[in-house]
Amino acid sequence: MYKLLLRPIFFLFDPEKIHHFTFSLIKMTSKIPGISAIFRSLYVVEDAKLERQLFGLSFKNPVGLAAGFDKNALLYNELADFGFGFIEIGTVTPLGQEGNPKKRLFRLKEDQGIINRMGFNNEGLESAISQLKKNKGTVIIGGNIGKNTQTQPEDYTKDYLICFNALHPYVDYFVLNVSCPNVGSHAKLNDKNYLLELIYTVQKANNTFDKQKPILLKIAPDLNDIQLDEVIELIAETNLDGVIASNTSVDRSGLKASNERLAEIGNGGLSGQPIKDKSTEVIKYLASKSKKAFPIIGVGGIHSAKDALDKIDAGADLVQVYTGFIYEGPKLIKAINKALLKH
Repeated sequence: MYKLLLRPIFFLFDPEKIHHFTFSLIKMTSKIPGISAIFRSLYVVEDAKLERQLFGLSFKNPVGLAAGFDKNALLYNELADFGFGFIEIGTVTPLGQEGNPKKRLFRLKEDQGIINRMGFNNEGLESAISQLKKNKGTVIIGGNIGKNTQTQPEDYTKDYLICFNALHPYVDYFVLNVSCPNVGSHAKLNDKNYLLELIYTVQKANNTFDKQKPILLKIAPDLNDIQLDEVIELIAETNLDGVIASNTSVDRSGLKASNERLAEIGNGGLSGQPIKDKSTEVIKYLASKSKKAFPIIGVGGIHSAKDALDKIDAGADLVQVYTGFIYEGPKLIKAINKALLKH
């Protein structure tokens, strides 16, 4: 029904506006008595064979929703009814911010991709916490954290630390988002020496809590082998809990969209089918070169059960969807979980 009826209508409208409309629609529909149970009966696959034990957490299944969809933790309880094993909220910054000027979200229909330059638009830390206090406990929640746009370089770590300490009681794991191409001072966030400082500082804060939370690093799909070797060294040196591979790409090669269309859109991070192989290769390299020394969450271009299985065969322990969820609808999660049971 989604691909035949709803998606053609949704795709007639501005992507960001329809995103907010869809949120309202799901929120409103889920308030109708019995609807949540119907959604769960349609989409949730429950089987002990799907369960995954990773960095001290027990996942009901290995299919998650990537950060960026539910930035402000508004809909995670309702989205859990679509069968996700975990949902990552954010990116959350200490203060709310508008993000980059609109229009900043664009579909590449012929490529089954999306280009965005949202710029960490979110309502801020306090708003996210107020929403997370409504957690029904039905799904694992990840907290993807970042810095405010106006923060000066010497205070980047402070921003991450503020988010980490405040969100610690409310999320199950953390992701340090240092690879988004739509934020300022991208170069510093990828400098190994800075990352060591950031990771050690956050880990030190983690140790002050009675229960430590897993900390992961989200990396770009555009890293070369030398840079990926540095990531492996960084994980080994800091004993970080894992990696999410990967974020959006700045590469535009091989797209069906015309050069004129791409010039009209301008800069931004590319997600969806066009980065599928690129992200899978990053996963394969990290898993092989490190001899599977750390867990990997695979994300990028998962639009089918086969795409997810390819990520897992490459070395991913869990997978996340975002653009594929938009293009394929909630049946995608069920299809992946069904395929995993046969795999």
